[in-house]
Amino acid sequence: MKLGEIVNINMGQSPRSEFYNSRGEGMPFYQGVTDFGEKYPKKSTYCSRPTKIAEVGDIFFSVRAPVGDVNVAIEKSCIGRGVAALRMKNGNNDFLYFFLKNYERYFKGISGGTTYESINKDQLEDIEFIIPSDLNEQKRIAFILSAFDDKIELNNKISRTLEQTAQVVFKEWFVNFKFPGHEKVKIVDSELGKIPVGWGVKKFFEIAHLNRGVSYSSKEISAKEGGLPMINLANFLRGGGFNSSGVKHYTGVYKDSHLVKPGQIIIAMTDLTSNREVIGHPARVPEDFSKALISLDVCSINTEDIYVEFLYSLMLRRSFSQLMAGSASGTNVSHLNKTNIEEYLLILPSRDLLPKFNKLIRPMFTQQINLSAENQKLAALRDLLLPKLMSGEIRL
Repeated sequence: MKLGEIVNINMGQSPRSEFYNSRGEGMPFYQGVTDFGEKYPKKSTYCSRPTKIAEVGDIFFSVRAPVGDVNVAIEKSCIGRGVAALRMKNGNNDFLYFFLKNYERYFKGISGGTTYESINKDQLEDIEFIIPSDLNEQKRIAFILSAFDDKIELNNKISRTLEQTAQVVFKEWFVNFKFPGHEKVKIVDSELGKIPVGWGVKKFFEIAHLNRGVSYSSKEISAKEGGLPMINLANFLRGGGFNSSGVKHYTGVYKDSHLVKPGQIIIAMTDLTSNREVIGHPARVPEDFSKALISLDVCSINTEDIYVEFLYSLMLRRSFSQLMAGSASGTNVSHLNKTNIEEYLLILPSRDLLPKFNKLIRPMFTQQINLSAENQKLAALRDLLLPKLMSGEIRL
């Protein structure tokens, strides 16, 4: 069955740049795959005079390299030339999303023998697929797979709430100085302004050591899970946090300094100049990475256990990541120098306060790590079921 027989396709068209803005005026504007998230797009640009409009629930389809990535529209949106909005003629867009996810490899040339740099409406409509024709079966497939995504999204919401709570506590204690017993503590001058007596101003390198990851070539990367897991830029979430998908597997030579351990803080050191989505953002190594290493685009943070929660909370603050991104240099690719982090001045609380902070915050971060591990297992099971359900190998 040809795609055009079952799907209505609305190709995007970019409006004039004078109608773009980042102030939230007009509709969210999505130009291509760089605006895509795991399932839902990321809003950063708006358009006050849209040309092509996608409706709520439409499936965004990337029509420029990499062709075939999909997202789901969560609101009425403007779409540019890199995106098409697809809508199932029978209204079952939930099924359409998973159906197209199942064919991502086809569009990327792994199967089918063709790599698409771009694709137009006629080409899309003319592609033939094997598809379950019964509407009820389509709905059952979508229901099963959506249950996994719903649970993953719920876990993500809980994780974001935990992180926000931790940030509120950090700000209250270490920015507003409203920590337990603050009423009895005097405020004194420092090179960073007023601070509580007994606190100090330190450079980052005075309490932590940074290690760069391993430099590698493509021949040292295994397509299968051979070698050691290698954490790279793809494993950083925008705003901070660990993304389990995208781990590479390294088969080359490495040093002990390239290795990381569960719970350790890592930071992204590189990004596209046009993007700067993850540079300067931190993450923590998941518990199930008992032995892993980092790529050259990543730095690990080695510090005493008492400082880990404090430093990670500090690095999650937008002011830190923005300063790091602003100090990066490069033409097409931004590079963050290790020295930029090492020379960062921070207000360090007294050592007797840090255990109290850790006792309060550590369970939140532990729960986040557990939720991330659960999401990884859910996503793996969903991805295992997807082709089996679509092919009819499994019927429920």
